[in-house]
Amino acid sequence: MATEGGGKEMNEIKTQFTTREGLYKLLPHSEYSRPNRVPFNSQGSNPVRVSFVNLNDQSGNGDRLCFNVGRELYFYIYKGVRKAADLSKPIDKRIYKGTQPTCHDFNHLTATAESVSLLVGFSAGQVQLIDPIKKETSKLFNEERLIDKSRVTCVKWVPGSESLFLVAHSSGSMYLYNVEHTCGTTAPHYQLLKQGESFAVHTCKSKSTRNPLLKWTVGEGALNEFAFSPDGKFLACVSQDGFLRVFNFDSVELHGTMKSYFGGLLCVCWSPDGKYIVTGGEDDLVTVWSFVDCRVIARGHGHKSWVSVVAFDPYTTSVEEGDPMEFSGSDEDFQDLLHFGRDRANSTQSRLSKRNSTDSRPVNILFPHQPLSRARTHTNVMNATSPPAGSNGNSVTTPGNSVPPPLPRSNSLPHSAVSNAGSKSSVMDGAIASGVSKFATLSLHDRKERHHEKDHKRNHSMGHISSKSSDKLNLVTKTKTDPAKTLGTPLCPRMEDVPLLEPLICKKIAHERLTVLIFLEDCIVTACQEGFICTWGRPGKVVSFNP
Repeated sequence: MATEGGGKEMNEIKTQFTTREGLYKLLPHSEYSRPNRVPFNSQGSNPVRVSFVNLNDQSGNGDRLCFNVGRELYFYIYKGVRKAADLSKPIDKRIYKGTQPTCHDFNHLTATAESVSLLVGFSAGQVQLIDPIKKETSKLFNEERLIDKSRVTCVKWVPGSESLFLVAHSSGSMYLYNVEHTCGTTAPHYQLLKQGESFAVHTCKSKSTRNPLLKWTVGEGALNEFAFSPDGKFLACVSQDGFLRVFNFDSVELHGTMKSYFGGLLCVCWSPDGKYIVTGGEDDLVTVWSFVDCRVIARGHGHKSWVSVVAFDPYTTSVEEGDPMEFSGSDEDFQDLLHFGRDRANSTQSRLSKRNSTDSRPVNILFPHQPLSRARTHTNVMNATSPPAGSNGNSVTTPGNSVPPPLPRSNSLPHSAVSNAGSKSSVMDGAIASGVSKFATLSLHDRKERHHEKDHKRNHSMGHISSKSSDKLNLVTKTKTDPAKTLGTPLCPRMEDVPLLEPLICKKIAHERLTVLIFLEDCIVTACQEGFICTWGRPGKVVSFNP
C-alpha cells in the first residue's frame, strides 16, 4: 500500500475497497484515538505510530495496542473486529514534557499478561523502557543526551534477545544497547571495530561495560528506518542519502547496497521469506531488491509523492515451494569480541508486521498478479513549512541551543483518570527470471535484445558487496562520488532496465496524512496524523459485530 498527499482531484473518503481477495470494510466502532476523539492538531508534531503485542493470555483477547499522539502515549486493549473500542479505559496513558514520542516497539519474546517491555524513542534523543501493564518506568537511556542529541527515528528489539535493542537517530548513527547496562555519566569514548564503504562500527571504550555497546555510523544524513530480516541475521537500513544498505548484523559485514532514483529513502521492509527487500522514498517509487542477487528486480510507480511506508501482507502472501533460502555466517567471532553474551536462542517471530510512516492521505494498494508481490507502500507530500521526514539535524524545539530538561521518569496517569545466502559473484539466468517474474506482471517496458543482454551482465557485475572486498567497494566509491554516475549502474538501474509495477487500486481513506499500515490476521490497521487508528475487516472475517 502507498499513501500520498491528496489533491483536489482525489475522490471522497472511502469506507471500503475491493481487492482480488474480496471486500475490506472500515469498522467505525473499532476506531481508536484519544479518549475525546477530537482530531489532533498535528502541526509540527511527530508522526502518529502504532505498535501491537499479543500477551497470549487465556482470555482469547490478548492483543494490546500502543500509539503516540503529540506528547501523549496510550496503551489499550485492542478488540479488533470482535468488539467496539472502549476509549474511556486506557490501560496506561502518559504525557511528556519537553519532548515527544517518535517511535516504539514491544518485546514480544518476554510479553506476558502481567508484564510487557515497551521501548519508546523521543524527539530529543532519549529512549525510555516502560511497562504499561505494571505502570512502571524501568530505565531511561541517553537521559542527558550525551550519546546522541538528535531525534530517534527507529527503535527495535534485536530478534531473539530479551535485553538487546537497536536505536537509529536522525544524526545518521545507530546504537546497540543492553537494558541491563547503564549509560554512564560522561560522553562515551569509542574505538573502531570495523569500517567499510560509507559505514563504520565502533565499540564503547570504558573500564566497565556500559551503553552503548556499539555505535554504527551509516551513510550521510538521517538514518530513516531499519528492519531486521525474518531470521534476525541481517539488517536493512535506509538513509537520507538515498542508499539502502544491507548488513550481516552479527559479523558487521556489508552484504549489498542500492541507490534511490533520486532523493532520500524513507522506509524499508523484508518479504516474509527474506528473499526480497522493498524500499520507498522521495523518488516516488517503490523499489524491489533481491537479497540473493543483490540487485533491483522491479519498481512500483504511479505515486505522486513520497513513499513513506512499505509492507508485505504476510497473510495473503504465498511463496512458491522450492529450495529454502540459505543464510550463512557465524556470530561467534563477533560475540567473543564484544563479550556481552547475546541471547540468540530460537528467535520468536512476531505475527505482526509493523511499518510506520510520516505523511500521506490516499492509499494505493499494489496487487501484482503473482501472490508474492503484494507489497503495500505509503507515500506522502511534505508540508513546505515543515522539514522532511528524516531530515538532518536535531528535532528538539527548545529555544537556542539549550539542552531540554531530562525526560520525566514517569508521567503516567492512573487509567481511571484518563546469507549471506551463499552470495555468488554471478547468478543463474533462471533464478533471475524467476525472481523478476514474481513482481513484474503488470507493466514491463519493451527492451531490445541487445540492450537486455548488456544490462543483464551489467546488473550482476557487482555480485556480493562485502567490506572485505576492496575492489567492489572501490566500485561503489566511484559511482557514489557523482550521483549522476549511479544512474544506469547496478546501484540504480534506469527505469527502462527493470520491470515496472503499477497500482491496481487507489482510495482516499483519511482527511489527514496516513502514518501507519499494519497487517493482522483478520484486519488491516491504518492510522492518520489526526490520531485516528482505523480497523479494516478482511473479507469474510467480520461475521457479526458485538458492541
